[in-house]
Amino acid sequence: MNMPFYVAPEQMMKDRADYARKGIARGRSLAATVYDDGVLICAENPSSTLRKISEIYDHIAFAGVGKYNEFDQLRIAGVRHADLKGFAYSRADVDARSLANQYAQILGQTFTHEMKPMEVEILVAEIGDEAGAEQMFHILYDGTVDDTDSFAVLGGEADTIAERIGTSFDRTRSLRDAVRASVGALAGEERQLAPGDLEVAVLARSAGRRAFRRLGDDELAGFLADG
Repeated sequence: MNMPFYVAPEQMMKDRADYARKGIARGRSLAATVYDDGVLICAENPSSTLRKISEIYDHIAFAGVGKYNEFDQLRIAGVRHADLKGFAYSRADVDARSLANQYAQILGQTFTHEMKPMEVEILVAEIGDEAGAEQMFHILYDGTVDDTDSFAVLGGEADTIAERIGTSFDRTRSLRDAVRASVGALAGEERQLAPGDLEVAVLARSAGRRAFRRLGDDELAGFLADG
């Protein structure tokens, strides 16, 4: 008679977490930070077709790192959830907090009960009508949620990049200064990132109801130019 295979629950959770973290670390990082008109999200992404940053709803954006097909499934689920809630109640009732709770449930359920955890970290960001009302929810592969109103970094080098952003963070700085600080933090001291290496978008209060806007290469080049 064969002995049943046994793995302690603690070891099983550790193995799954290690597996997810290794998958996420293979991708490039992403940073989101508050500036004077809203929230800037900046990702290292040389692809012009596969997006890491997207609009979810009027004042809400989504960003993900890790395995593309997995975080894109979450993006689509978030869009459907927001559309249904906005249709059933009102557009004002759609908020980032409820979306983050939904994502935490999905990721936590998958991490605990499925054979393979999702190799993703995601961010849900929202701006309010006034400065200081920004919210960012960073949801990890196991459903853990961190909320912040200043800045967040996702990906394998998150601690190093967050330290660079933290040294110069200022919520009243302009979009240009925020872009330069975020790109510099993603690149580090030993390399430079060109507009073609980046995917950058903002949630801007001044844009009106549809707050999400992508920054093109020409606009990025102007921000990153010396002077």
